[in-house]
Amino acid sequence: MMVRTLKIAGCRIFQATYRMLSYLVSWKEPDLIQGPGSVNTLPEAIRARGITKVLLVTDKGIRSLGLTIALEEKLGEAGIGFAVYDGVQPNPTVENIEEAKELYFKNACEGFIAFGGGSPMDCAKGAAARVANPRKPMRKMKGMVRVRHRVPPVFAVPTTAGTGSEATIVTVVTDAAKHEKYAVNDPKLRPRVAVLDPELTTGLPRHITAATGMDALTHAVEAYIGGSNTKKSARYALEAVELVFSNLRTAVENGRDIEARGNMLRASYLAGVAFTRAYVGYVHALAHALGGLYDIPHCLANAVILPYVLAYYGETAQKKYARLADAAGVSGAGMGESQKAASFLEAVRALNTAAGIPEHLPRIEEKDIPLIVKRVLREGNPLYPVPKIMDKTDCEKVIRAVKG
Repeated sequence: MMVRTLKIAGCRIFQATYRMLSYLVSWKEPDLIQGPGSVNTLPEAIRARGITKVLLVTDKGIRSLGLTIALEEKLGEAGIGFAVYDGVQPNPTVENIEEAKELYFKNACEGFIAFGGGSPMDCAKGAAARVANPRKPMRKMKGMVRVRHRVPPVFAVPTTAGTGSEATIVTVVTDAAKHEKYAVNDPKLRPRVAVLDPELTTGLPRHITAATGMDALTHAVEAYIGGSNTKKSARYALEAVELVFSNLRTAVENGRDIEARGNMLRASYLAGVAFTRAYVGYVHALAHALGGLYDIPHCLANAVILPYVLAYYGETAQKKYARLADAAGVSGAGMGESQKAASFLEAVRALNTAAGIPEHLPRIEEKDIPLIVKRVLREGNPLYPVPKIMDKTDCEKVIRAVKG
């Protein structure tokens, strides 16, 4: 018991110190370009920054759908040269990042356009970090503030409403050889411009709309319940929660609803800004571990895991759960704090069900649980300012609940 108490105290001291130091960091948000058709104005914004050639980072699925065609034409009209890297995998690998970096150098580019979901954005950010630090491999930049040199500008164009990567300082990398995912966190990685164009999301399949929408909710909730919130990040997180609960069902059922799609993009962006400042928690740590081992899409893993981690926090987060219930519109007149908290947890489970998210991840193998525990705790402790610190036993219980 004494050892556990000391470990918890060590985590909290680390988090408090980091929270104080964070006020010395610039948290400037990306410039926003938003609205239907707004992606077509991006080339002018790039040219206004004196950039004449960019690397467009995307994936083959997006290119096969023709989603980049209009942008490529507008780049040409604006006199901006470009090369295309479309080899990004669903969980971008170190190899993807290296390939993009080499293509950037080969074509004498001056910036990146990240076009797609979280994977192209992570790949572009990682490649930008490597361009700026060509002698420093990605693994050496793992963790917090290790990028060192200023990176080329990244212009982010999300085609899903979930990751919030267009607003964050994070890039998540997969080391395929070690079956491991890890995060690189540095303010230098934050995109200079984010384009929120709902027309780019209308063709998303139902299951991707659902999983990415729950991913946005996860970001907002983890940011809000953590101990490193500011007034602004808390406000953004609550607004994101309200937008997800008000619009996700519509976006899933009627993907052509531009208003719902636009609201989900805004929710994703706000949640991204919130968790960039306030951090995430064990949902993400576990999702990263499972993604590395089993190649489970990050957004799906977050969606499935979220209710189990929230249940683990329990009474330690009850007051904040009650406020989230108000934001989600699931609290009733006369409800006490505990009732509101319970209503919010049930509403999260119900939203998962309505969105078609599975209840469990049976792909988790019993033999892997010790390794998963090790990776979760290594990522989460002492960094994440969660309501309740996990130990090995706690983590094993949550993993088995997720497994089902």
